[in-house]
Amino acid sequence: MKSVIVKKPGGYDQLEVVDMDIPKLKEGELLIKVYSTSVNRTDIITREGKVGYLKNPILGVEVSGIVTEKCGESSFSIGDRVMGLVNGGGYAEFAIIQSDRAIKIPDSLSFDEAAAIPEVFLTAYQTLFWLGKLKKHETVLIHAAASGVGTAAIQLARHISDAKIIVTAGSKRKLDFCRELGADVLINYKEQSFDEEVLKATNGEGVDVILDFVGADYWNKNLASIKKEGRWVLIGILGGAEVEKVNLLSIMSKCIQFTGTLLTPRSDEYKALLTKEFSENIIPYFENKKIKAIIDTKFSLEDIGKAHLHMESNNNIGKIIINVCE
Repeated sequence: MKSVIVKKPGGYDQLEVVDMDIPKLKEGELLIKVYSTSVNRTDIITREGKVGYLKNPILGVEVSGIVTEKCGESSFSIGDRVMGLVNGGGYAEFAIIQSDRAIKIPDSLSFDEAAAIPEVFLTAYQTLFWLGKLKKHETVLIHAAASGVGTAAIQLARHISDAKIIVTAGSKRKLDFCRELGADVLINYKEQSFDEEVLKATNGEGVDVILDFVGADYWNKNLASIKKEGRWVLIGILGGAEVEKVNLLSIMSKCIQFTGTLLTPRSDEYKALLTKEFSENIIPYFENKKIKAIIDTKFSLEDIGKAHLHMESNNNIGKIIINVCE
């Protein structure tokens, strides 16, 4: 089967399409003929050698496709259309997924749309509700709001919590799209000081929840933007991983809950529980089209380097899809 591996840690030019054996199933697993997968930030940092997927040399953490084999008891049948998170191996013609992490694709969704859902929507659901504990009518600040997770988070915050949604992005095009998805307050971080705009929009109180993809560069402004007893969830470090001269008393005095998280390294059991709850609570919103998968561009498996470069250029709105099989 065609598969994408990394020749050695480095840039997008280190990605290579090679021929590998179809993986063998173990108890509780499904073999998926992959129709679509997608590019995620975790793929970029794995390619660079900063993290790894256990023992799987093939990149890719999510797939959509058709069940071709199964091992053990499962609620899925051969021929079912499914999507979900995998432990690496998504950039290939066949991939293994644990049965309890597979989600049946609604009939109304294409394989491309399905591949745009698992990683970003499960991440957004986890960070907003499991970790951020976003409640009805609270206020949330979402950074990198036009990204895959950002566009998912806007929709979930709107339809599940009816929250007041404040977003940051770096262009009018991105902010206009965020407004269409349900954002209330739009901040261009290149032209405005977002902490000042947040305080204006909240009568000086700050927000209840921050979904932060940036990290170090936004530390002080996030601290100024969060409400007393607010919940701050760190999900990315696009702006650096090290913060100098942190005053811990400033965190204590606001009684802030600060949580760092990544979804990919979580246990299989954690991902299974998250998938189950998400499937029960959110998939119906896709079926009635209140929530939608956001696709930016599509590439072939052979153009995987161009797809990674496109993500690194930071111009995408929503997901970058890789078409594996026609």
